[in-house]
Amino acid sequence: MSEQADVVVVGLGPGGEYVAGTLAEAGLDVVGIEAELVGGECPYWGCVPSKMMIRAGNLLAEARRVPGLAGEVAVTPDWSRVAGRIRGEATDDWNDQVAADRLTGKGGRLVRGTGRLAGPRRVTAGGRTFEARRGVVLATGTRPRIPPVPGLETTPYWTNRDAMATKELPASLLVLGGGAIGVELAQVFARFGCVVTVVEGQDRLLSAEEPEAGELAGSVLRADGVTVLTTARARQASHDGTAFTVRLDGVKEPLTAERLLVATGRRADLATLGVDAVGLDPAAAAVDTDGQLRVGEGLWAVGDITGRGAFTHMSMYQAQIAVRDILGQPGPDADYRALPRVTFTDPEIAAVGLTERQARDQGLRVRTGTVPIASSTRGWIHKAGNEGFVKLVEDADRGVLIGATSAGPAGGEVLYGLNVAVHAEVPIERLRHMIYTYPTFHRTVEAALAALRR
Repeated sequence: MSEQADVVVVGLGPGGEYVAGTLAEAGLDVVGIEAELVGGECPYWGCVPSKMMIRAGNLLAEARRVPGLAGEVAVTPDWSRVAGRIRGEATDDWNDQVAADRLTGKGGRLVRGTGRLAGPRRVTAGGRTFEARRGVVLATGTRPRIPPVPGLETTPYWTNRDAMATKELPASLLVLGGGAIGVELAQVFARFGCVVTVVEGQDRLLSAEEPEAGELAGSVLRADGVTVLTTARARQASHDGTAFTVRLDGVKEPLTAERLLVATGRRADLATLGVDAVGLDPAAAAVDTDGQLRVGEGLWAVGDITGRGAFTHMSMYQAQIAVRDILGQPGPDADYRALPRVTFTDPEIAAVGLTERQARDQGLRVRTGTVPIASSTRGWIHKAGNEGFVKLVEDADRGVLIGATSAGPAGGEVLYGLNVAVHAEVPIERLRHMIYTYPTFHRTVEAALAALRR
């Protein structure tokens, strides 16, 4: 016999947990279904533990920049303390129980298991079937995308989860993939003394961002001793019980390392979710939604599976819209023009909106302005570690920013003002006449506005 509920939420990552908890607080009968830890990838294997690792690596780098300390710091980093903190604060099952208690404390019901659609407003999990009077919310996130490299599937390769959970620092590490996850972890492991090689198939790292961003990421990784190989593709992988061997197309000598991290993107698993039961394509890369995150009658989707970016802040943004719609409250449609993202390397590489290439591909007439952080007073004061730049992309016909990159110390924080400008379509002329605090990194934005040209 089916169990009744007002809403069934499949997947309790950040977005799903917010939807379930908020609707339960509003008085609805909510069932939340989660196969793993409540809270999802971000607090246990993604955003939170990676920033703990990055913070530790950055402290080492700062100490090494002080004359007289470089040699001492180089031989004293303690990986076990970092690993212990991550296990204690980010990957502890206690945190999962706290998150579960939050939901049940609000009146929601938690079901442990893999949720699968069984028809309109019907979900199965753990041998039980639930019928949702108002509807179902899909928030199952994504899984690492493993490339079809011959031999790779039989090796004990790492994903980001394994890298976060490791108790011992490997002597050497190969990283397949030069996106945000790959470059962040490459820098951290290198700063703790691991010999790291990054293999990226595109012609630069961070290929979805501005070319200048990829060039910066490559240069700072190389400065940390990382070998960066671009336009390089793995054609075969193996493991002999001790080390990995990876062969690249067109390269005679193989690469070897103690560990292999696969960081080649993420994918949704719609087939396991059973989307065909509601007429959706299980082989699709994402679930299409309208402006209110509706997939169809009585069905919503939020987070990674919507294909709008694998970011916690995107999941939370969409969750708020879906909650309003389920509760019948008015609100604007989702607006993705000012999507912010940050790669937390040192320096941080942050961006919002369109890149120059994306804008031109849309047929827009653009002007750009790029200024190095080091040319600002704060950059000059900062000295060591002041690599970075601010790049602005203007829609020349409308006179508003449509994209920006803020790379440098605290680049993710500097992005905030640019994010507001893109989101609110603040006129360039108004931005030019704003008062910019002195001496700050964000004052570089003023110089970049002055540098705008076709």
